[in-house]
Amino acid sequence: MAQTVLVTGGAGFIGSHTVVQLLKGGFYVSIFDNLDNSVMEAVNRVRELVGSDLSKNLQFTQGDLRNKDDLENLFSKTKFDAVIHFAGLKAVGESVTNPLRYFEYNLIGTINLYQVMKKYNCKKMVFSSSATVYGEAKKIPCVEDSELMAVSPYGRTKLILEDISRDLQKAEPEWGIILLRYFNPVGAHESGKIGEDPKGIPNNLMPFIQQVAVGRLPELNVFGLDYPTNDGTAVRDYIHVMDLADGHIAALRKLFNTDKIGCTAYNLGTGRGTSVLEMVAAFEKASGKKIPLKKCPRRQGDAVAVYASTEKAEKELGWKAKYGVEEMCRDQWCWASNNPYGYEGKK
Repeated sequence: MAQTVLVTGGAGFIGSHTVVQLLKGGFYVSIFDNLDNSVMEAVNRVRELVGSDLSKNLQFTQGDLRNKDDLENLFSKTKFDAVIHFAGLKAVGESVTNPLRYFEYNLIGTINLYQVMKKYNCKKMVFSSSATVYGEAKKIPCVEDSELMAVSPYGRTKLILEDISRDLQKAEPEWGIILLRYFNPVGAHESGKIGEDPKGIPNNLMPFIQQVAVGRLPELNVFGLDYPTNDGTAVRDYIHVMDLADGHIAALRKLFNTDKIGCTAYNLGTGRGTSVLEMVAAFEKASGKKIPLKKCPRRQGDAVAVYASTEKAEKELGWKAKYGVEEMCRDQWCWASNNPYGYEGKK
């Protein structure tokens, strides 16, 4: 029997790409999303991508994790074998100016989800965590048992939710919870049909570069050119969103095939650092577009260099990132050039 997986936030960037891979992997999928930072068109495109046979295995429910009745309604009608939990807010800067909004969405939403999962005896969870839990990493590459700390309210919500997950699993050992700490997801599905479509001014480097390339923004703000790195710009571990999606499938299979998984964290990254200017150069090459730069002072809370140790995921999940920076930029440009104004076109 095919397993049924609930994907919260499944209409979002990483969620939609993971749903494609889940359907192709033979799972039944139910998306639960409030469409706060995503659009229904993304779900329609997922259906197009997988074809009519597989899209029969996909359900969509609009609902909000902060409203327990929405979850009760869903769980009372469908028996879920596991949950992949993406839903939440993720802009570091916004979390600094509006921390309560982040605590409400990310903490209350997830606690509600855990309570309803427990009630309906669904005790397998793949949780979308973040490399922000390493804070100003003292040791690079970041290893899963490194000291954890957060420097923003967003990062703190992820850290608190990791702690809640560990406490829950310790109290009730029948739970199996995998915490996936992502580094910097970029790229898009190779078809160019689905990709990242942030509302407003992007918070992350690649969608910002993309919007400059298609003419929506005049220039790219580069925050800090005085870091102690090769070219003075900050270094990050960028990971192709399709590699990230496959990491979730690997984690899910591990949950289904391992009895005593406990509550375990895995880094999902490439294990390599790329600077801002290196990423700009790779995107210029992929797109044939010149990206004008504006030099800006460093942002508070930005680390010099952060990249992952990926040995644990390779060894225990049998997963390794396949794509490099060239493919990330190629697929990002394919998405951007086909959808310069995102899913809903120019307003």
